[in-house]
Amino acid sequence: MTGAAASVAGDLTFATAVERRAELLRTLEAAPPGPWVLDLSAVGHADTAGISLLLELTRLARAGGRELRITGLPPAMRRLVDFFELGELLRVAA
Repeated sequence: MTGAAASVAGDLTFATAVERRAELLRTLEAAPPGPWVLDLSAVGHADTAGISLLLELTRLARAGGRELRITGLPPAMRRLVDFFELGELLRVAA
């Protein structure tokens, strides 16, 4: 399995989540089989819409027989993930 990697730059908020969703779904669909690594280290502001997007991408990846691994989680998103105890579900790298 080779897998693929993608990164997100900018905000993951209510204002940007729909646009980001479309971009990331296209990337996921075009990626080769195997694990998919999503690097969020260039994300600026994030809110619960960003977390919701990560949950949806995780669900879609698993439904397609893939694994989504999240790296570079910004501190604000990390606090939300920890608060909602989603780290294991989202497969967030330390």
